[in-house]
Amino acid sequence: MSEADFTLDPRLAIDTCAVASLPLCEVRLMNDARYPWLVLVPRRTGLVEITDLDIAGQATLWQEVNRASAALHATAPCDKLNLGALGNIVRQLHVHLVARRVGDAAWPGPVWGHGHAQPYANADLPGRLDALRRALAATLP
Repeated sequence: MSEADFTLDPRLAIDTCAVASLPLCEVRLMNDARYPWLVLVPRRTGLVEITDLDIAGQATLWQEVNRASAALHATAPCDKLNLGALGNIVRQLHVHLVARRVGDAAWPGPVWGHGHAQPYANADLPGRLDALRRALAATLP
């Protein structure tokens, strides 16, 4: 379960854009402009469940979830932050953080399986990524 052997699941690579690397996780933006949505992927091979990480790894994961949550709130104010680690389609351990607004496309239901992703416009994506990177940097301990 080393970082040297880490490979991002192809589906995550297709559906997301790189934002930043934290000590444990790759932070990625889901390419769906309907929802501000980050995905954190621990850079360890063979992880499926959060409990596959040792206790120190779990603590680091939750610290990074907190940092990403703060960055998401700073760049996309929301009514509710949804957090999930489903893994039913992509088995590689990854944690979703979705900023939800009352009245968004799937409200009040889950975003998974609701309609089709609407990719960010090419003109909007760089600014979104930059804002998230700045907000993540501002969360440094």
